[in-house]
Amino acid sequence: MSSEPTQDNTPQQAAPAPSAEESITALEAALAEMRDKWMRAEAETQNLRARAAREVQEARAFAVQKFATDVVEVAENLRRGLAALPPAAEAEDPLLARLRGGFEGVEKAFWATLERNGIKRHEAEGTAFDPDLHQAMAEQPAPEGVAPGTVLQAWSAGWTLNGRLVRPAMVVVAAAAQEPAPDAA
Repeated sequence: MSSEPTQDNTPQQAAPAPSAEESITALEAALAEMRDKWMRAEAETQNLRARAAREVQEARAFAVQKFATDVVEVAENLRRGLAALPPAAEAEDPLLARLRGGFEGVEKAFWATLERNGIKRHEAEGTAFDPDLHQAMAEQPAPEGVAPGTVLQAWSAGWTLNGRLVRPAMVVVAAAAQEPAPDAA
């Protein structure tokens, strides 16, 4: 073997060549490291694909949220208009009866269309107060036989789009009975 001079002109011995077993062991270690990196990259790619698919699905499901909010207001106004009509009576004008029937049919078809598209109305009156669906506008003492925390009156219904709140129900909630103040002695 020849020795090469270094910068300071001292002879240096060449490193001995690794044996076949050492080479195989080094290559197997490198292969294991590359396999580990590949598996991690593959897992990250799968996670990225799943996350992207989930985001696309959510975007499709909730892309109409602004529209749903506007449509819900129209549904509420239609309900208010129907509620403003005088109650049905035997001797009422047939034109008024047909108008009421027509508007009720329009409302029913409108609500069915909303439900087919994931927009649901949630009636709150008589249910337990749920801060995820209801917005308490007032509190009143609970009447006899009504549990505190029960919705006594709903000023408007709650609405969801594919399970996500679009507009909370505006409600009046039953309050717990007030404890009498202790007498000041």
